[in-house]
Amino acid sequence: MLELLAKKIGMTHIYKNNGNCVSVTMIKLHDNRVIDLDNSKDSTQSVSLAFIKTENFKKISKSVIGLFNKKQIPVYKKIHSSKLKKSTEINIGDSVEISKFMKEGDKISIRGVTSGKGFAGVMKRWNFRGLEASHGVSVSHRSHGSTGQRQDPGKTFKGKKMAGHMGVNNVTIKNLEIEFIDNQNSVIAVKGSVPGKNGSDLIVKLSNY
Repeated sequence: MLELLAKKIGMTHIYKNNGNCVSVTMIKLHDNRVIDLDNSKDSTQSVSLAFIKTENFKKISKSVIGLFNKKQIPVYKKIHSSKLKKSTEINIGDSVEISKFMKEGDKISIRGVTSGKGFAGVMKRWNFRGLEASHGVSVSHRSHGSTGQRQDPGKTFKGKKMAGHMGVNNVTIKNLEIEFIDNQNSVIAVKGSVPGKNGSDLIVKLSNY
């Protein structure tokens, strides 16, 4: 499936023709350029896309700059590869126009990194109900209770839900519906929420290609 890099702008709401209010997430798709194509033995081809054109080469290695110069393509900040169907018409040096690959009503998947929550207790992290708020409980109302058994086996099993670091996980949300597309500004609005905070990077997956 074709994967495009994007940036989360934020959430808002729109009103549809029938009067319903729908919560949407605004997503800005980065400018891109095809830098490599590799036809495999099966019915797919690997395509490498470069995103976010730049003229500041300080944080880009010389080998990557040489790759762009060899292909006579402007330098971009990020490179991401994905697989496409061989029937998809795309050539090295082309830009992927979103108007050709997506339309309103299509279902897409979006992957992002969730917001970091730091060290969280079990009630916030795993939705534990906590201990009793009154009789017999002292200074441990939000604790997780016992974590193991008696002398046999006498240990806490690996994977036990306990307090710890929460967030900063790769999460994919599937079957998000595109509510509208702004081709001029390369902005799409999808129904519902997507992982990450405003301004974070996203990967938009188009399963039809």
